[in-house]
Amino acid sequence: MAEVEKKEVAAATPPWKPKPRPIVRLGIVLISHSLLVSVVCCTAGVVALFLLPMLAKNTYISENALMPGSASSMLSNDDISEAERLAKDLTSLNSGAADAGIERRRVLAKYLSDLGVEVGYHKFEPHQNQFHPLHFFSSPDSGLSRENGSCSSYGINVVGIIRAPQADGKEAIVLVTPFNFRKNSSSEALSISIGYAVFSLLSRVTWLAKDIIWLVADSQYGEYASVASWLRDYHIPVFSASSSDNADSCFEGNNINLLREESLDQTEISSGFRRAGTMAAALVLKVTDVKGQLEDTLSVYAEASNGQMPNLDLINVVNYLAVHRQGLRVKVEKFISVLRWEWIWVLGDTLNFIGKVAGSLNPEWKFGISTPDYVEGTATLANLLYRQALGIPTGPHGAFRDFQVDAITLEISPKVVYTNQGRRNEFILRSARLIEGVVRSVNNLLEKFHQSFFLYLLTSPAKFVSVGVYMIGFALLVAPLPLVAASLYVDANKPDPSSQGPKHKLQINFKPWKWLSAAKQVFTVHAWGVFVSLLPYFISQIPNSTPAAHSIIWFSLSTFGLLVLYLITKSPFKPQKGEWENLKSVTISVVFIGLLLMSVVNFATAQIGALVLVPACLLAQPLKLDIRDASLKSFLRIACNVFISFVAFPPVGFFVLKGVNEGSGNMDVGEFWTWLESLWAWNSATYIYIGMVHLPCWVLCLHILLHSC
Repeated sequence: MAEVEKKEVAAATPPWKPKPRPIVRLGIVLISHSLLVSVVCCTAGVVALFLLPMLAKNTYISENALMPGSASSMLSNDDISEAERLAKDLTSLNSGAADAGIERRRVLAKYLSDLGVEVGYHKFEPHQNQFHPLHFFSSPDSGLSRENGSCSSYGINVVGIIRAPQADGKEAIVLVTPFNFRKNSSSEALSISIGYAVFSLLSRVTWLAKDIIWLVADSQYGEYASVASWLRDYHIPVFSASSSDNADSCFEGNNINLLREESLDQTEISSGFRRAGTMAAALVLKVTDVKGQLEDTLSVYAEASNGQMPNLDLINVVNYLAVHRQGLRVKVEKFISVLRWEWIWVLGDTLNFIGKVAGSLNPEWKFGISTPDYVEGTATLANLLYRQALGIPTGPHGAFRDFQVDAITLEISPKVVYTNQGRRNEFILRSARLIEGVVRSVNNLLEKFHQSFFLYLLTSPAKFVSVGVYMIGFALLVAPLPLVAASLYVDANKPDPSSQGPKHKLQINFKPWKWLSAAKQVFTVHAWGVFVSLLPYFISQIPNSTPAAHSIIWFSLSTFGLLVLYLITKSPFKPQKGEWENLKSVTISVVFIGLLLMSVVNFATAQIGALVLVPACLLAQPLKLDIRDASLKSFLRIACNVFISFVAFPPVGFFVLKGVNEGSGNMDVGEFWTWLESLWAWNSATYIYIGMVHLPCWVLCLHILLHSC
C-alpha cells in the first residue's frame, strides 16, 4: 500500500522545471509592464535633455604638454608696424583694375620672400558640390569632376612655409587667412595683418618643433572651396597632367607664370606644390565688422561635416588664452529666439530654486545654476545640436576635419572700426598674441590631440557636457522601443484563452509567417524611401526650374510612387485584420535600429529624431479602435497622434522649426528644397536619415493609424 501511495503522489506532482534566469524574469516583467516603462523612460529622457545645461562641467586642459600661457609673448611693435604696412600696400591697389588680383598676390609674395621662407602659389578650380547617390560617406576627393573648366574659373592661393629648425619636417601647424584678392576689404586686410605679424615672428624664432604653413586662401569662390582644394592636393596628389596642362594654358589676365616671372629676382617662387609634415592642428583666422559690440569679441566655430568636433583641448587653449591673457570676450553661437521663450525662463527659475533647496539640505549637493546661465546654456546647446544635425561645416575648418585634422575657425570682431592707428595696432597686437600662444601650445605636443574629448556638447565656451552624460537622455528615450516591440509581438501571438496556463506565465504561440508578412511590408516601404531619396538627383537635372517647382515635382513623384506601390503589390496597405500589432512591432524595431546607427554617425540627428519618432511610434494605434472606445483617454491619444503625425512630416517639421527660430513671415515652399539641396550637396548623413529612416517610418505610423482592424 505504501508503494502504491508513493506512486500516486509522484503521478500527481507536476514535473520539476528549472526557474528562468533572473535576467529572463526581469525581461518578462519589463515586457509585461511596457506601458509604464515607456512613460517613465520617455519622461526621464526629456527631463535629462533639459538638465544638460545644469550638468555641464567647467572645461579643463587634459594634455599637460600644452602649457598655455607659460611663455611670454615675443611679438614687438616692429612686427605690428610691418604688418600694417603690408595691409596698406594691399588696400592701396585699385580694386577695379583688371590685374588687381595679380598685384596683390605679388605684393604678398614679396613680403613673404623678404622673411626668407618658402613661397608658392596653388592653382585650384572651384567645384560645385552636387548630389550623387554613390558619393555619400566616400573619400573627400571622390565627388569631384575632373572635367576642364573655363579659364576664368580658376583661383590662386598664396602659401608660405617655415621649416622648423628643431624638427625633421614630419609635423606642421596650419594658419589659414581667407582673402579675396579681387576686392578691397578692410576686415580681410586686418586679418592679413594679424596673420603676417605672427608669421614674421615665427620665421625668426628658434624654438619651433613643427613646420608652420600660412595659407592665404583665395576666397573669391568661397572660403571653403579654396581651403578644401588645397587640402586635397596636399593629401591626395593628382598625377594626371591633363588638368594641370589645361590650367597652365589659362590665366590670360591672371597668369601664374607671370606672377613667378615678375617676382623678386633674389627669391625663387616655388614652381611645384610644396608640402610640410603631417598636420597637427589648423586655425582659420577671420576679422569681421559687427556693429554694436561693447568689447572685442572672439567667436569660435568648431562644427565640421556630420557633426564632427575637434578635440576639446584645442578649444580650451583658445578660450584660456583669449580670456585670461588677451582680455577678449569669447562666445559660441546660440539660438537668439530661445532667449525670448518665457517657459524656458520659468524652467530656469524652477531649477534654480530646486538647487538652492538641495544646497540648504546638504552643502555637498552643488548642482544649482542661475536662471540666466541656464537660459543661455540652453540656447547655446540648441544651436549646437541644430548645427551638428545639419551636418554642414560652419566654416573652412570643416575641410580639415575630413582629413582627421583638428581645426577651428576664430572670428574676431572689434568693438569699433579702428580709425585711430594706436587702437588699431593694439587690436592687431592682442589678436596676434592669441594666435602666437595657440601655436606655442600646439608646438609643445609630442603627438596629435588625444587626451581630451572628441564627443561633447558645449553650453558655453567654458562649459561642456561629455558623451557619458548626454547619451543618458538618448538611451532613456529609445530604451522602451524594444520592450514595446516585444510586448506587441506577444499580444499579437497570444494563444486561445482555453489553452492558456497559469496567468503569471508568459506564453506565446509563435507564428513566424505573421512576422514575415509585417517585415515584408516594412521592407517595401523602406524601398520606397530609397526611391524618394534618389529622386532629387534626377529632378535637379531639369533646366530652368525654380526650387518651388522642384519641391512640387518631388512631392508629386513621391506620392505617385506610393500609389504605384499600392497598385502593384497591395501588400503594404492591404487591410489585414489583427495584424497591425505585428506591423507596429516591426516598425518600432526598425526605428530602434535606425536611431542607434544614426547615433554613431551623427548623434544630434539621432537625438532630434528620437524626440519625434519615439512618441509617434509608441502612440500609433488604429484610429478605429480609439473611436470605437469613445473614452477620454482614446480622444487624447487621437489628438496626440494627429498632432505628432502632422509635425513629424519632414516639410512641416522644417517650417515649424524655421517659424520658431525666425518667425512665420516669408514662408516659401522652395525653401525646403533649398535646405535639402544643401544637405545632399555636403553629403550630410541627415539626408540619408530623413529619406531612408524618418520618412518611411512616418508613412508606416500613418498606415497603422488608418489601419482597418
